[in-house]
Amino acid sequence: MREKVEAVLAQIRPALQSDGGDVELVDVSQGVVRLKLTGACGGCPMATMTLRHGIERVLKEQIPEVKEVIAM
Repeated sequence: MREKVEAVLAQIRPALQSDGGDVELVDVSQGVVRLKLTGACGGCPMATMTLRHGIERVLKEQIPEVKEVIAM
């Protein structure tokens, strides 16, 4: 499943990088994906929204096994 998550993050990454941020996969375990937002995304007040309404939504749509996405 880690490879699937990495592939989806590779699709999302250009949008984050265009705003000066990025995302790093920390861990995938039992349907829970742990991510670290870096760069401009790390300290952005909208980071939680980006994580929940952007990254988590896309991961769940493309990988039904994903239950939750947690920021580290």
